[in-house]
Amino acid sequence: MLVADDQELVRTGFRLILDTQPEMQVVAEAADGVECVELARRLRPDVCLVDIRMPRLNGLEVTRLLAGPELRDPLNVVVITTFDQDDYVASALRAGACGFLLKDASPALLVEAVRAAARGDALISPKVTVRLLRRLEEFERTAADATSGRSELSDRELDIVRLVAIGRTNQEICDELILSLSSVKTYLGRIQGKLGARNRVEIAAWAWKQDVVRPTG
Repeated sequence: MLVADDQELVRTGFRLILDTQPEMQVVAEAADGVECVELARRLRPDVCLVDIRMPRLNGLEVTRLLAGPELRDPLNVVVITTFDQDDYVASALRAGACGFLLKDASPALLVEAVRAAARGDALISPKVTVRLLRRLEEFERTAADATSGRSELSDRELDIVRLVAIGRTNQEICDELILSLSSVKTYLGRIQGKLGARNRVEIAAWAWKQDVVRPTG
């Protein structure tokens, strides 16, 4: 994987955490956005861990260039953010990011986010989910659309949607609902089709927008 952040201390911390995992290896580090794009295009890492604010080219542009919906072979980009950057991260989601974490995320959550991205899944920090996904303009729907979309989902599909919306991975959904991994993936495919969502991130956005799940606390 590739780690991009303008702070050397942050890059070193991420490397120390990720390199301890037997199946992970940080193959390159970048101190700015331009360097990140150049290295990513040359090395084609499984996952790019990208800070949202970097010199020369910010994380939003980096995400668009590496993971944009118009690309034929996009890379998996996980964006690192802080609470005061909501608008930037919402834009990064539309640009193709498949994961979001706060910089104060636990090492376990960081590792799981990278694993999810490498599998083609998405992991979003629950805090980021609550703060951001309800605000996505891309998934604004009329009241009629919301009612129609919700009524098309079965009770089991709604259960899965709620778990996706609070940042659960496929495996965690399996464990909580006592389903096989293949069943969860099948359900997610059906849900995407019914909602017109391109990925699990947009499923979560729909859930928050339509009050299928509400924040607690």
